[in-house]
Amino acid sequence: MFDVIIAGGGSTGVMLASELRLHGLDVVVLERDAEPTDVVRAQGLHTRSLEVLDQRGLLERFLALGTQHPVGGFFAGIPKPQPDRLDTTYPFVLGIPQTTTDRLLNEHAASLGVEIRRGCELAGLSQDDDGVTAELADGTRLRSRYLVGCDGGRSTVRKQLGVGFPGDPARHEWLLGAVEVAVPQEELMPAVLKIYKERGGFGAVPLGDGLYRFVTPAAGVAHDRAVPPTLEEFKQQVRTLAGTDFGIHSPRWLSRFGDATRLAEHYRVGRVLLAGDAAHIHPPMGGQGLNLGIQDAFNLGWKLAAEINGWAPDGLLDSYEAERHPVAADVLDSTRAQVELGSPEPGARAVRRLVSELMDFEEVNRLLIGKISAIDIRYDFGEGDFGEGHELLGRRLRDVTLKHGRLYELMHEGHGLLLDQTARLSAAGWADRVDHVVDVSEEVDAPAVLLRPDGHVVWAGEDQADLVKQLAKWFGAASS
Repeated sequence: MFDVIIAGGGSTGVMLASELRLHGLDVVVLERDAEPTDVVRAQGLHTRSLEVLDQRGLLERFLALGTQHPVGGFFAGIPKPQPDRLDTTYPFVLGIPQTTTDRLLNEHAASLGVEIRRGCELAGLSQDDDGVTAELADGTRLRSRYLVGCDGGRSTVRKQLGVGFPGDPARHEWLLGAVEVAVPQEELMPAVLKIYKERGGFGAVPLGDGLYRFVTPAAGVAHDRAVPPTLEEFKQQVRTLAGTDFGIHSPRWLSRFGDATRLAEHYRVGRVLLAGDAAHIHPPMGGQGLNLGIQDAFNLGWKLAAEINGWAPDGLLDSYEAERHPVAADVLDSTRAQVELGSPEPGARAVRRLVSELMDFEEVNRLLIGKISAIDIRYDFGEGDFGEGHELLGRRLRDVTLKHGRLYELMHEGHGLLLDQTARLSAAGWADRVDHVVDVSEEVDAPAVLLRPDGHVVWAGEDQADLVKQLAKWFGAASS
């Protein structure tokens, strides 16, 4: 019996598998596709995802293969400078193809001993008090203590559970492809930019070696978006907007996507959970989809490991849904708004101009960038008004410089962390789950902070008795 079966070998599933392996769990990932896809839907990693990667010691290999872009201008494509002094060490978006992100995450998972079975499609599942039985399309049955569906918007796991997926069907569709063109870049890009400014939803990004990632509105909503457009359909839509198809030819891949927006009613049913696109789908405006899934996995991994390893306090695993469901709901609202702001209709263009004016106020610009980057997330721990506690409570702590290094370097093993600037506190009963670091930082305005393995602050202060209560709440009973 496995500890966890993960259905879906995309970035969410593989990130989750790696998090579970950090805690010694026996994990298998089932991926339907026999080979990795070459379709590049996501093109970047936002600030919080970069922090997540840094907390696990992975960031340098991503930075080496990506391009840093200012985070300003990512909300609905409205060009604004980013505010000064964002609360992060990484105030940028890392341009990096999803295929590269997936490859690097797979390499990390392999180094931890994660087993990924390609060409294995989940067909059904059942669960009882002791575990979950997964039935594969070839009739094979596998058994595990828990199962997590990371199998995309058409999730088999979600359907098998009977979990509702309410929301809005697609009203608009876009065609996406990696193609070559017959005109020089200095002629192509000004023409593309002119069309984008006039109506939005149209663009071309050079990928190198004469290849461009093109996006263009479709003529309508396809009956089955899993069926890619033909090259002629793609060229016709470009001609409709641009008056020319720029000599598009030699597609590497073609795809389509819509603006359907849906959120699962529940993220957990018994021993089965949902994460990533299996739990939420939304338009790609703002580039948050892949990032949202990686952050789901980061929140869930340590909690599920704690449950399986036997030290999770009551309610810890259920806090995954309690924390991440509202985050997804907010992202869905944000992307709905961005879709409307990208409409070519006169009313929508007027609203876009108004929002652009409002974003000249730094507070508004900072708010919207906080939504895109996910650095403003604050989890509600159910302990009353946040105003009664420390301002860091519920928030992630950015990487800070310590006297003997920096914070994120201390979090690679996926443990909780007590940063103690008093040298008077103790977490001795939780040494197997919480690393006690006695060090100082001019950037942390608290005598001591207790961090979960995902970097969110659950306590700040200097009272030992109060610390013990929070250690027990988040990390279970003390070891004898």
